[in-house]
Amino acid sequence: MKILNIYTDGACSNNQKEENAGGWGAILEYGENRKELYGGEANTTNNRMEMTALIEALSALKRDNLTIRAFSDSTYLMSCFINKWYVSWEKKGWKTSGNTPVKNRELWIRLLELIRPHNISFYIVKGHTDVRKEALMQKEYARFCEKNGPGFSFDEFTYITKMNNRADELANLGMAPYKKRD
Repeated sequence: MKILNIYTDGACSNNQKEENAGGWGAILEYGENRKELYGGEANTTNNRMEMTALIEALSALKRDNLTIRAFSDSTYLMSCFINKWYVSWEKKGWKTSGNTPVKNRELWIRLLELIRPHNISFYIVKGHTDVRKEALMQKEYARFCEKNGPGFSFDEFTYITKMNNRADELANLGMAPYKKRD
């Protein structure tokens, strides 16, 4: 059985400021086939761009019932699905445990619509890791396995990290048209 791997990243220059530029990038890999997607928008947040990357990747799929592994350096995004935060949010009428409205509700709802027809596993990857530094990679591999389980070899982890770095490059490409020129 083939597995679809999705690598995503979001970025926001001047995040939390009134005027900023955001970008998202995604890579879909199915066997030998690879598709890269990216885009951006003005006046957004990093979290929205992280979520948009996964939304756009899943929106590009042409069929349901796929086995998917999603990799992202967004703890916010991945933890929601790994820890099933959305279950309690839905039960509580889209309120957090602190009884405040869930931020980015419309994006979470869209993500759930796109995720539910598939069998998806979620993995947190450390972003911006220099794969040329062996000692750093060994350390990050141990952390990756601690967070995600021991199901990946060091070589697979290195490849996943390279793809996460490429998704970051794509997010920066998506952001570029929205950055203000000085």
